[in-house]
Amino acid sequence: MFTGIIEEKGKVLSMQQTGEAIVLSVEAPTILKDVKLGDSISVNGVCLTVTSYTAEYFTVDLMPETVRGTSLRNIKEGSQVNLERAMAAGGRFGGHFVSGHVDGVGKIRSKESDHNAVYYTIEIPLELRKYFTMKGSVSVDGTSLTVFGLTDNSFTISIIPHTLEETVIGQKEAGDIVNVECDMLAKYVEELLLQRFQSENSPETMSEEFLKNHGF
Repeated sequence: MFTGIIEEKGKVLSMQQTGEAIVLSVEAPTILKDVKLGDSISVNGVCLTVTSYTAEYFTVDLMPETVRGTSLRNIKEGSQVNLERAMAAGGRFGGHFVSGHVDGVGKIRSKESDHNAVYYTIEIPLELRKYFTMKGSVSVDGTSLTVFGLTDNSFTISIIPHTLEETVIGQKEAGDIVNVECDMLAKYVEELLLQRFQSENSPETMSEEFLKNHGF
């Protein structure tokens, strides 16, 4: 479990590829101070397991599904990546619940400056749109952000100078792809409702008419 508050920008030192599988080595002196084998680290929003480490870098395995389904397929040696350790139980919770399980890849449609903010509009797969709401939470490359605009197939976020400097989002331009994780609470609510109203024991299914009839 993560919060979406990026702790460090790491640098990809090496990528050892075998077919679609990759062993990734990432330089990250700050977050390695208390690392252990098997720890979870979010790399651009993807939860990965530490398989080895030194005082300067750690390695993780990317399985084919991760390579195919996330923006990590586009990183190269020398690329910077967002890093966050798993959430500590006794720490401050400054972002939102982030699992590190990417829901899909978004494409930056536009990047526009407005005084001290930069607005990114990101196109997303249609099946993810239902999990978004104005002023709701979203994780973009592992960074906890707030939704400021919505269309049928995109959302807009506003980035302050600190976030632009401390995360890799500031390096992104129109046409680049990013990892998107929707608000996990919305996904759980949907699944619970679907299981309840579409079970074999329920004569009714969840629909717009059903919700209206029950006061929604």
